[in-house]
Amino acid sequence: MKKRLVTIIGTGILVAGLSAAGISFAQTGTGGVQGGTIKVGGLSEADFPAKALISMDEAVQNALSSAPGQVLKVELEDENGFLVYGVEVVTADKAIMDVKVDAGSGKILGMERDNEDDEDHDSGKDNDLNHED
Repeated sequence: MKKRLVTIIGTGILVAGLSAAGISFAQTGTGGVQGGTIKVGGLSEADFPAKALISMDEAVQNALSSAPGQVLKVELEDENGFLVYGVEVVTADKAIMDVKVDAGSGKILGMERDNEDDEDHDSGKDNDLNHED
């Protein structure tokens, strides 16, 4: 009985920890990127590629490790003052996930499910793969 109680308590702590991590990750995804390694204050978009420390290919691989699927679009962008790669992925269940990858560290900063009524998706713009080496 004592061993079972310890197992139940241990499992409860593990589930609570994972739930907290999931909530934190979901909040980052829905609230935008909170942090990053490269600040973009004063930079023009033309300066972004020279400031990125990881390649677009690395960003795509990192995004696909968190949201497996087919890449629709990749953009180097300013997200709340930080330089990130925005990688849009279509998952196996046909969801479109927007994964934010830090352009300095390669760390996943957030993910969110895009709405189907997003204007980019209605125009068909996302059917092109904007992925360059």
